[in-house]
Amino acid sequence: MDVQPLDFEKPILELQRRLQDLKNHSDEHEIDFETEVESMETKIRETRRDIYDHLSAWQRVQIARHVQRPFALDYIGRCFTEWVELHGDRVFGDDKAMPCGLATIGSRRCVVISQQKGRDTKENVLRNFGCAYPEGYRKALRLMRLAEKFTLPVVCLIDTPGAYPGIGSEERHIAEAIAVNLREMMNLRVPIIAVVIGEGGSGGALGIGVADRVLILENAYYSVISPEACSAILWKDRRHAPEAAEALKLTADDLMRLGVVDEVVSEPEGGAHRDHDLAAAHLGSALRRNLERISALTMEELLKRRYEKFRKLGNFAEGAEASM
Repeated sequence: MDVQPLDFEKPILELQRRLQDLKNHSDEHEIDFETEVESMETKIRETRRDIYDHLSAWQRVQIARHVQRPFALDYIGRCFTEWVELHGDRVFGDDKAMPCGLATIGSRRCVVISQQKGRDTKENVLRNFGCAYPEGYRKALRLMRLAEKFTLPVVCLIDTPGAYPGIGSEERHIAEAIAVNLREMMNLRVPIIAVVIGEGGSGGALGIGVADRVLILENAYYSVISPEACSAILWKDRRHAPEAAEALKLTADDLMRLGVVDEVVSEPEGGAHRDHDLAAAHLGSALRRNLERISALTMEELLKRRYEKFRKLGNFAEGAEASM
């Protein structure tokens, strides 16, 4: 798979081009450049490591949005078996941006709720660019209640810029659909794991994000607003998106320090889009480990911890008290 480079990856791309020229020259003239090739390969590895060890918040947002990054159905196909998609909210229709169904991970049967983007125009139109309508959230809730009925854990894969804000969405009460999900997920009597695998945008992400364990991939982000929208509001100009991204504290490390997420799942060097199989292996391992942990708790303890987890969000200290 040819990976489309991002702007900050251009130094790596240039070194790779020079390496290929060196190899081609060696083949054409039958000259041994083995030492030079090894030196160039070492330089490429060091450059890539240096770049990815010092990524800015905005650069991580770019990686999270990479069109070749694994999407929800890519992870479902690699981390789960016996996937059976279930359709419709039994009220209005089926939302292709929110694939949901039954699957098995390890030895556990579970309900999987996901948000799916597209890689080309046709698929993006089908999936509405990963932006779910109210019927998507109602379908998700229908399957969560099914999970509760049959005591199956719920796994939510979050990847959306936000819920769809169009007229049809408002006419069918998108805010109410998300609010009901928040309330019902808080009291759902089964273990819930949510993972931000790409973009975690606003209420669209939170609508399936109330969970006992909230995980996030290393280069994903989770935020109340996109950097561009924040920039447009505060600076009246979207060009300040990189500054907004830093201020929003939306990266995995920031969220871990703030207690918003419980675990950061590592990605292959250079991002999940460079090795789908390895990225899925890391995610699958984290899901199995966390499911094992929370499934061992009694339901009363699980609900208590879930409530306390979200009650703590938003607590902060100011001035002298903050520095103590």
